[in-house]
Amino acid sequence: MENMTVVILAAGLGTRMKTDIPKALHPLSSGTIMGKIVSNLKNAGATDMVAVVGYKADQVEERFKGEMRFVRQKELLGSGDALAAALKSVPEDRGDVLVTCGDTPLITDTTYKFLVKSHLGEEASCTLLTCRTSDPYSYGRIVRDDSGKVLKIVEEKDASEDEKKITEINVGTYCFRVSDLKEYIRGIEMNQKKKEFYLTDIVDILTKNGKRIVTHSCDPEEAIGVNSRKDLAEANKAVNRRTLEKLMDSGVTIMDPETTYIDDSVAIGKDTVIFPCTVIENDVVIAGRCKIGPFARLRPGTKLSEGVEVGNYAELCRTEVGKNTKIKHQSYLGDTVVGSGVNIGAGVITANYDGKNKHRTVIEDAAFIGVGVMLVAPVKIGKGAVVGAGSVVTKNKDVPPGVTVIGIPARPLVSSKK
Repeated sequence: MENMTVVILAAGLGTRMKTDIPKALHPLSSGTIMGKIVSNLKNAGATDMVAVVGYKADQVEERFKGEMRFVRQKELLGSGDALAAALKSVPEDRGDVLVTCGDTPLITDTTYKFLVKSHLGEEASCTLLTCRTSDPYSYGRIVRDDSGKVLKIVEEKDASEDEKKITEINVGTYCFRVSDLKEYIRGIEMNQKKKEFYLTDIVDILTKNGKRIVTHSCDPEEAIGVNSRKDLAEANKAVNRRTLEKLMDSGVTIMDPETTYIDDSVAIGKDTVIFPCTVIENDVVIAGRCKIGPFARLRPGTKLSEGVEVGNYAELCRTEVGKNTKIKHQSYLGDTVVGSGVNIGAGVITANYDGKNKHRTVIEDAAFIGVGVMLVAPVKIGKGAVVGAGSVVTKNKDVPPGVTVIGIPARPLVSSKK
């Protein structure tokens, strides 16, 4: 795809989303709908991208500034008009262009690669990405002749009763020969029912002019377009399922995938076990042989070394944990560095925020933090130190190595000189 321009059609209003923000910027995993599309395209080798934007275009342009060029569709007159506007930004030396929708985030990088490979190998004027589904309602149907040759794409609103029975649908992603596209795209006429120019009509035009049209098939899940909040939920569910399957294939045990959410950027080592109702957000790294959950939450910036256990109702944020440390019950660690072999008792809280700034807590190797302890950052608990149950270690009152402290505020139980 290095010598191919990619056009992303992302100008729509997203009416069914009932939203005040562009549909492309709605959350998908830890990113956005369009962010996922851009990531997959880059993984497929795309280096030159143009996005057609319209509704609240400035927000989309700001979010993806530096990653692509932008063309504004002055009037939202449909996908055919949008692509015609984008063609002005396609370099003259481009022989082919890939066109995809800004609301189909489940198309994988592998599918993009094979679509392009098929298009170039077949020397086609147009290659359509299609799939077969048992529920084709609302999708454009691929109409073929008796020999299997593609004739046209017919939209749901314009389809006859026989055409509505067709199960092969248009996914909305295409490869075009640029010269043919530029020659024939202005032949698309406005659809009188929708008052828009349908890009799908270009297939009929190319066919009637003797141009070669081929198809490449994909998994039906990839065809899911995000047009409503329900669609967005389905897309998020699909991304999470793919992530969990990938992790399980790599040697991670996930006890109950139906109740587990793991961001697709998370790295987890083999033989780690994830128990039910666990949430692991972006920018988290977990080594092997860890046990996480149930009902645990790992937030961004968390890094766990080998053999760490994080149990029920524990939450970690921007926290690094050393080998074989146990954080088993109802604890919160934020902006914390924990050494190896540490025991964190039930109900331990690091008070990392003073109302203005976040502060760091350091707990060194082999320390023992008792039940219900509060550590007010910034504070350091030394190697092998013990903080008794219910104690409050106030800020800047570091506990020296090997010392036991108790009370509110925490004081040495015995002299460190003994």
